Amino acid sequence: MKLLKYFDAFLVNTVNLNQTRLDLLGERIEAITNFLQSCDHELAGMFVQTVPQGSYAHRTIIKPVGPNDGFDADLLLEVTEDTGWEAEDYVDRLYEAFRGSTTYKNMVTAKTRCVKVNYAGDFHVDVVPYMERHGEKFITNSENNEFELTNPEGFNSWLDEKNRTTGGRLVKVIRLMKYLRDYKNTFSVKSFILTMLMADRVNSAKLLDDDKHYQDIPTVLKNVLAALHEYLDANPTMPLLADPSCPTEDFNHRWNQEQYANFRKWIQYYSKKVTAAYDMQDKDASLALWQEVFGDDFKAPTATAVAALEASLSVVASGEKFLEHDFHIPTQLDPRYRVRISGRILPKDGFRSFKGSLQSRGGVVGKQRVIRFEVTNCTVPQPYEIYWKIKNRGEAAKRANCMRGEIVRDDGSGRRDEPTMYPGNHYLECYVVHNGVCVAMDRQPVIIT
Repeated sequence: MKLLKYFDAFLVNTVNLNQTRLDLLGERIEAITNFLQSCDHELAGMFVQTVPQGSYAHRTIIKPVGPNDGFDADLLLEVTEDTGWEAEDYVDRLYEAFRGSTTYKNMVTAKTRCVKVNYAGDFHVDVVPYMERHGEKFITNSENNEFELTNPEGFNSWLDEKNRTTGGRLVKVIRLMKYLRDYKNTFSVKSFILTMLMADRVNSAKLLDDDKHYQDIPTVLKNVLAALHEYLDANPTMPLLADPSCPTEDFNHRWNQEQYANFRKWIQYYSKKVTAAYDMQDKDASLALWQEVFGDDFKAPTATAVAALEASLSVVASGEKFLEHDFHIPTQLDPRYRVRISGRILPKDGFRSFKGSLQSRGGVVGKQRVIRFEVTNCTVPQPYEIYWKIKNRGEAAKRANCMRGEIVRDDGSGRRDEPTMYPGNHYLECYVVHNGVCVAMDRQPVIIT
């Protein structure tokens, strides 16, 4: 059985990093960004932007599982290249800048590719020098004094597209798998490799044969694990782990054959367990199988927890609109059609412009900016109409009585500008209506820090 409410409660109560910690992490990153662009160091004059990366940008951070576990955020510091510097100089100069600060002086450690900023408690921020040179993007290795080719913004966008294919459920399933890794300790794999392997198993063509292939969290978990099982079964020797956003680079040097073989064995085991739990029709027997995978914390949510969860997911904004209820437009999504929207952070007086799309930043943006959302791809045949919906979430928007949720018809431009005001995880949705029916939609998460 799917036990959908069990999964919702398990994610909220056990797996997901709580919002208070996420908000604090956002505040720390904003403070680091402000420091780096205004500090009394030559790096401030080279500052281009900071770009969230890793689990923070991918929205796959989980609550620490073991007593020695923590959580962290990767933050790319994009700078202009100084042709007089060697690769090893960038981490050294960044460390020097932090050491010159009364705030950060005793909080930093220089590492091979980054400077680690340690905070009290169980988290830290890794700040990674990053630059464009000769038309390509690089991070720096201070140990080998080498520029390492990379495309983290491209990876963010690639993962965002995979996540949209699953209706936003892939990142939640990756959190579940990271929890399984840390809870069971039966296999080891770096988070970005696990993320890549799982995301690469998502295939939009599956929806043409079965429009419910990614319809909910346990279904995505079962189907992605089954696809990963099949892939690993066909590769007893570790295959090339090519970076999907930078195909000439790979991650094989971050793993080894022994670790891969162990991972392969356990993924095959857990895939069979998950499929058995999913297919079991007896509720108690299904729950017992799910608990063999995730432990006793995967349990029936209490009535209070269910009420709290439903309240958090329910309509909070008075006057929130819905296509069918308020516009008499039914939703019948057609897997043959797709629409994609892209967000771009507009320049602001006195601020540096962000480069790239909102997707390349993992949807993360600061307050008091304006995002321009545009329809970048739509395969629905003309004529059609476009509708937009913006939904705020989080305590700040709730206190301000600005949860919003109105639906507006596009003015024909295929774009919409929206300000960023309240910290929290928000979203914008785009609906494409053809012959009076919504046949395609897309959602862009917006994480305001």
